[in-house]
Amino acid sequence: MWTLTDSLLPRPSGATDWSDDAFHDAPGTYVPAPAGSDGERLARLRLIRSRRVGPATYLRLMGEHGAATAALQALPEIARAAGVDGYTPCPEPVALAELKAAKRAGARMLCLGDPDYPEDLAGIADAPPVLWAKGRTELLCRPMLALVGTRNASALGTRMARSLAAELGAAGFVVVSGLARGIDALAHRAALETGTIAVMAGGLDVIYPAENTDLARDIGAKGLSLSEMPFGLEPQARHFPRRNRIVAGLSRAVIVVEAAVRSGSLITARMALEQGREVMAVPGHPMDSRAGGGNLLIRDGAVLVRSAEDVIEALGGAVSPPVRHSAATPSPTPAPKAPEGGVEGAILATLGETPVAEDQLIRDLGHPPRAVAQALAILEMAGRITRSAGGLVART
Repeated sequence: MWTLTDSLLPRPSGATDWSDDAFHDAPGTYVPAPAGSDGERLARLRLIRSRRVGPATYLRLMGEHGAATAALQALPEIARAAGVDGYTPCPEPVALAELKAAKRAGARMLCLGDPDYPEDLAGIADAPPVLWAKGRTELLCRPMLALVGTRNASALGTRMARSLAAELGAAGFVVVSGLARGIDALAHRAALETGTIAVMAGGLDVIYPAENTDLARDIGAKGLSLSEMPFGLEPQARHFPRRNRIVAGLSRAVIVVEAAVRSGSLITARMALEQGREVMAVPGHPMDSRAGGGNLLIRDGAVLVRSAEDVIEALGGAVSPPVRHSAATPSPTPAPKAPEGGVEGAILATLGETPVAEDQLIRDLGHPPRAVAQALAILEMAGRITRSAGGLVART
């Protein structure tokens, strides 16, 4: 892990003031017990939706009172002690309306402390107390990587985002991003079949930007959409850093494909550093402003990414690759086996003991690059091929 000088990465204004979190002393690391009853789950939703209660206040109250029902009762007196008179927690009908909206949307509520709440995200200081999830929540149990970048991607950035997402997905990683136009959308689309998670800045039912409506629908069916915000909430500028901390918190590493020096992607990189995550970046031409942020990160110690191979090597190797799924009946991932036919067979027939470049192998085979990348990942896990520096592969 490496460090950056604070002046090099942008910090959002009010970076620790995520939700008008006015009653806390400092963020804590307490994780509540599982929510249990429906009444406690409703109380937890009311608590985090109450005015001036953000993640830090929520955790302090839960730590002191042990349950959200008791914390709600104590909240008016805490507000009075803080100089806020006439304070009223979030009314029960408001929270019930949010639960009904979630049911209509087919979303689940994940509470911090629940067994199915993502473990890595639970470990950050300002973990969201409540997440709304729509889609394949089993993706939260797999290793995740974030791909982020500019909304105005270059041709090279477009190709890199697509290839990285597809190849990392084939290697078993879930691709996480923020559903923005540009690099985010490209990464989501390329990883739809292997697993992708979209973290949204507004409510799950508010798609921003609107041009990604079809993509959001596909992610809800084949991947997973997440938000900590209430249904119906239109995203505002201050919501995007909040979303970015979740993107980083879910992920083992954040990969910046293209980004300006002052950009939301570099805010995500800063948050990843603060959370103890790895930061990686794709280099670019020094005269292209879209490459400025990535080049800066690399100068100061981020892992340089030329291909998915660099990412996998930095993280210690690939994981079990997923199988393609039906949205209605997801299939379990089988144990790797030594394949005999298809693309895998063609690779084994083509390769010898002398290493060749993977791109040359793709040209020789004439198969789609994504299919070759998936087959190579399976063959490597089966012990049938070896990889070496420079993107070279050989038959064992």
